[in-house]
Amino acid sequence: MKRRRFIGAALLIAMMVVLVSPFFSFTAYAAEGKRMIYDDANLMDGNQRELLESAAAKYAQKRETDFIIYTTNNENNVDVEKLTQDFYDNKQFGYDKPHGNAVILTLDMKNRDIYLAGFYKAETFLDERRLDKIRNKITPNLTNGNYYSAFSNYLSTADRYMGFKPGVNPDNIVFNGWFQLSVAFFIAFFVVWGMRANAGGRVTVNAGTYANAGTSGIVNKHDIYLRTTVTKKPIPKPTNTSGGGGGGGRTSGGHSHSGSRGKF
Repeated sequence: MKRRRFIGAALLIAMMVVLVSPFFSFTAYAAEGKRMIYDDANLMDGNQRELLESAAAKYAQKRETDFIIYTTNNENNVDVEKLTQDFYDNKQFGYDKPHGNAVILTLDMKNRDIYLAGFYKAETFLDERRLDKIRNKITPNLTNGNYYSAFSNYLSTADRYMGFKPGVNPDNIVFNGWFQLSVAFFIAFFVVWGMRANAGGRVTVNAGTYANAGTSGIVNKHDIYLRTTVTKKPIPKPTNTSGGGGGGGRTSGGHSHSGSRGKF
């Protein structure tokens, strides 16, 4: 009897280990201290790199996506998109698994090129349009040599954009906190105003109350249609402020990604 109980307990423990082990392996992989800032071009000091590493780790845990920064002097003069693809393949970035969820910003100092790419989850939540927006936001700081500010903005903006459903414009004014507060204030104001107006009783006075129909002098009223005028105005085409554009692709290892490239 005791032997049967022992065997049953052992089987139960074994089943629990099998069921729980994938969770622990995922947690261990996601929580391990991974490097996310690769400043090979030496654009920042040690303190700035540490601050960016800390921010990237925080956003990675929040979005289950690696947030990578890669700067290079590109001695071999490789195309910036190819640089990014090979970097992803070789480093095996991914929060959930090797070659998993990741977003990469690559800065090519030789050709003054910038490229952003989103892999797996980031490919969906950071598509070409959103990556274009991020690139346009950070390009002025990159041009002026404010690299730390640009990289900080990249991390925080990518994190914020991943909080919106795919296909939604994250910069729409309706998502602005001050705008939402203003709308709520005006709605409350008009509700209170309407309640106060209705509380005064029914209004029985109108425009004809004191008018003398016999002496008003108004004989007739009508409109005469003369002509229709149409004014044509050309609609200006949108311009890309940093001289780039969107475009994803696939790495040599077979991993598809969204993409945005430009100059700085």
